[in-house]
Amino acid sequence: MRKRLLVMLTAAAVLLVAAVVRMSPVSAVASDPYAFKNVRIDGGGFVPGIVFNPTERNLIYARTDIGGAYRWSQSTKSWTPLLDWVGWDKWGYNGVISLATDPVQTSRVYAAVGMYTNSWDPNNGAILRSTDKGDTWQVTPLPFKLGGNMPGRGMGEALSVDPNDNRVLYFGAPNGNGLWRSTDYGATWSKVTSFPNAGNYAQDPNDPNGYLSHRPGVVWVTFDKRSSTSGSATRTIYVGVADKENTVYRTTDGGATWSRLAGQPTGYIAHKGVLDTVNGYLYIATSDTGGPYDGGKGDVWRYATATGAWTQISPVPSSSSDDYFGYSGLTIDRRNPGTIMVATQISWWPDVIFFRSTDSGATWTRVWDWTSYPDRSFRYTMNISENPWLTFGTNPQPPEVTPKLGWMTESLEIDPFDSNRMMYGTGATIYGTENLTQWDSGGKFTIRPMARGLEETAVLDLISPPSGAPLISGLGDIAGFRHTDLDAVPPMMFTQPTFTSTTSLDYAEKAPSVMVRAGNFTDADRPNDSHVAFSTDGGANWFQGTEPGGVNEGGTVAAAADGSRFVWAPKGVTPVYSVGYGNSWQTASGLPTDAVVESDRVNPMTFYGLSGGRLYRSTNGGATFTATAATGLPTTGKFKAVPGVEGDLWVAGEGGIWHSTNGGASFTKLSGVTKAVNVGFGKAAPGAAYQAVFAVATIDGVTGLYRSDDGGSSWLRINDDEHQWGNMGEALTGDPRVYGRVYLGTNGRGIIYGDRTGPPITVTPTVSVTPTVSVTPTVSVTPTVSPETGCTATYEPGNSWPGGFQANVRIKNTGTSAISGWKVTWTWPGSQQITNLWGGTPTQSGTSVTVTNAGYNGDVGPGATTSFGFNATGTTTQPTATCTPA
Repeated sequence: MRKRLLVMLTAAAVLLVAAVVRMSPVSAVASDPYAFKNVRIDGGGFVPGIVFNPTERNLIYARTDIGGAYRWSQSTKSWTPLLDWVGWDKWGYNGVISLATDPVQTSRVYAAVGMYTNSWDPNNGAILRSTDKGDTWQVTPLPFKLGGNMPGRGMGEALSVDPNDNRVLYFGAPNGNGLWRSTDYGATWSKVTSFPNAGNYAQDPNDPNGYLSHRPGVVWVTFDKRSSTSGSATRTIYVGVADKENTVYRTTDGGATWSRLAGQPTGYIAHKGVLDTVNGYLYIATSDTGGPYDGGKGDVWRYATATGAWTQISPVPSSSSDDYFGYSGLTIDRRNPGTIMVATQISWWPDVIFFRSTDSGATWTRVWDWTSYPDRSFRYTMNISENPWLTFGTNPQPPEVTPKLGWMTESLEIDPFDSNRMMYGTGATIYGTENLTQWDSGGKFTIRPMARGLEETAVLDLISPPSGAPLISGLGDIAGFRHTDLDAVPPMMFTQPTFTSTTSLDYAEKAPSVMVRAGNFTDADRPNDSHVAFSTDGGANWFQGTEPGGVNEGGTVAAAADGSRFVWAPKGVTPVYSVGYGNSWQTASGLPTDAVVESDRVNPMTFYGLSGGRLYRSTNGGATFTATAATGLPTTGKFKAVPGVEGDLWVAGEGGIWHSTNGGASFTKLSGVTKAVNVGFGKAAPGAAYQAVFAVATIDGVTGLYRSDDGGSSWLRINDDEHQWGNMGEALTGDPRVYGRVYLGTNGRGIIYGDRTGPPITVTPTVSVTPTVSVTPTVSVTPTVSPETGCTATYEPGNSWPGGFQANVRIKNTGTSAISGWKVTWTWPGSQQITNLWGGTPTQSGTSVTVTNAGYNGDVGPGATTSFGFNATGTTTQPTATCTPA
């Protein structure tokens, strides 16, 4: 590839950086066309940057810390993702530390990408450049890492296009790498060696993880367009640095020399630097930390560019005892430049505060004011009808309200073409208004979510049961949802209890309305809540169980095939099992701590665990586990059991995919698969007897999303190079009701679902042909024997508690022929009442109880057994139960 030499005016040494165009991988694996969409949640994560193009109306971009970049579509009032082409090999590119839109050639847009500057991200950062508003990109790798999800990521923008000569861009880099410049539209870059300060601030310089020791470095670049004419590089440029004693620098000779801006305030970091070229003011918003989660003191300053005079214009100065926050989210109304706004960085309690001035900061009004504590008055109303989950299911007491106005608001932007439109980012979504100037006239302006199409969640688990809602999700930071409509925002996240993150989900295969979830929250906030919860109505409502001592994180959890019991492996705690809904837990012996647990999808007494390259199996409902003889499995990985086939297991991990048909006693490694992240199952193809298998895996050298309709003998790649979504696959499942549909979890791009768009597929089953042998029959007379039918019911008491108890009833076919249904009856000795039952259909009249089989467990072969279980009120008892074949 040709490299271009770029000689910089101020560069003592020149660094060559290649401009690399994305190349499509080549694979011999066949493909199947799909259409992909997001399962709608709208938002869900931190939006540190919103960037309006200053010369083209409605051209707006948003950057996220782990979910890529987006472009606004005015016609649909929604966001279009721009970085879905980023694959596993460069997953960190979904961390966008800065974004710049070209004010001259507005089709050009740039992004500085890279997620972590410590060891978590194996790759260096890059500058992405596009000439079609982000529809396609070219990549220039950088010789250092960038931190789109590191401390200080809300400051900026560090990437900026010269408004007079748009060939020129500047970029402020972290961790001692200083200031960089390009003069060829971002294709090649060189360090500006004359820039004197790379920034020394770190939240915790001694952090051994290398996260809090990150130095944000050079954090924003602002051009003074007045200092040059069109076609000539801008001469005056202001640059912000994360250095509490030297936070603003300026050049007046196009970057040849730089100096610390005289008289500047000290003690704080300028998160933002915004220039009013009409009135000649540079505004800075400062905080005592880099954010975005913290900030306890700060100020707002105005610098007169003509005289060099600094004026403190803080709405609440740092010297005041009322200042418990820094400042960020600084913006100017470009149509009325004397109007400016700023946000607190950060005031968790009772809420973020926006300040607005119409006289260049001489006086301010607040978006809300104290009246008589704890009451407040508000200049706004909030309408979250499109995203009602933004209340987070809370019911706070005054002075707090729900939903909150926001938090982590580092980006607050007034539309340069419309004084009434403002957008701002929070830790959960983008909010906005279209009647902002009501603030100035004494009315109330309306704030609504403006996040449609922007999906930024880390997906930790997904289940798609055979009945009820098609998808249940477990998410990081916002718990998870029950999705009854994939294209509509669910009304509320999981509550009762509310998990910060749901780490594991499962449902009972034969009783899919029974579900369980495990997750995390801050224990000190809710010491009486449990890290495990149950549902008996398909996830619509939840109740919590008890938990053993020492549990702080959810780990993984599995439900028996009939919903009668559960096995739970909380993180860092010995695994446990419970008969019923977690009223008590017993130690599961033989299963290592932190094993991944799953249930057999047919046999309710069989559970599995994967740990350290060994597969563990329990055949007594989780009480004891024993390692199977299977070896060669990955030390860490994902595994699942196939619905409808007892003992059928698939394991995905480093090295490939393994398949067992004997309950894990032995495994066969699939050929051609060199690495795998996850597997899942969905409805079988027409004509096929075995479920469709989905995998995020590397097959024939290409990492992608795959489907097999023949049990893994052959694979079809079902994503393409434009749909890779970074580090996808932590969660994966097919849909048991819709052939070909797949649900894919990503780390930052939300939940993706895909449907086939190609021609119909029919799988022709393999037929074994047995040779015909002619035999002369021997004639004998066999007496006719009538098959016997019969069944027994054994009532087994379970756990009990004050006012209630649990029991299990086991049915056995005692006849010589199969039965297709059964009925169990008994009579209570007292006032006991069934409250919920799984594995059958109950009716109760007074003390008489009748239970008939469910749809899936009526067929019982000779000598075979099935069961059902229930919870009831009253005192525990053991009546005599009788069984009658149907």
